[in-house]
Amino acid sequence: MRRVLDLYDTRPPDGRVICVDEFGPLNLMPGKGRAWRPAGRPVRQRATYTRTQGVRHMLASLDLATSGMTYRIRTRKRWPQFLDILKLKMLRRRRPGERLYLVMDNYGPHKRPEVPAWCADNIELVFLPTNASRLNWIECEFTALRYFALDGTGHRGHTEQNTAVGDYVRWRNTRAQPKRHFAINSPIRHPIT
Repeated sequence: MRRVLDLYDTRPPDGRVICVDEFGPLNLMPGKGRAWRPAGRPVRQRATYTRTQGVRHMLASLDLATSGMTYRIRTRKRWPQFLDILKLKMLRRRRPGERLYLVMDNYGPHKRPEVPAWCADNIELVFLPTNASRLNWIECEFTALRYFALDGTGHRGHTEQNTAVGDYVRWRNTRAQPKRHFAINSPIRHPIT
């Protein structure tokens, strides 16, 4: 916990702190919630749904220096998909030669031997303590994503759902500011002994 909080408070001069996590499953079940509707004309949601299209998983990263969020939606969230995201799409290609500090949970695919072996060069994996996912700053962004893009919806297909997620992330990234001051007055800063 101390290592994660130190990285949040004092950014390393030789690289970037990036929070990584998975969000999902993204299924097509109608989501409950509030929505703006004309008075007297509520939009009805379908009562049932089928899982004929399966579920999707979002693998995302949050760069604390810029607060930029990047993501990919995949049908699985195993170690090959996680390593593919690290290598090609999100991290190494966008920041070549820069040291990265990845804050992530203890999910099994993150600790698969192939992942630390690939990261040994210029990436430090910083694992959260067990049952402490609230320390991962990206969890706050997932809460907002669920509230603004998924609650109160009834997407009929994954393409429609992916469009809603993409629209929200683009809107969010245009208004992003660097992340500072994580849980300043929280009891995690001053634990009771």
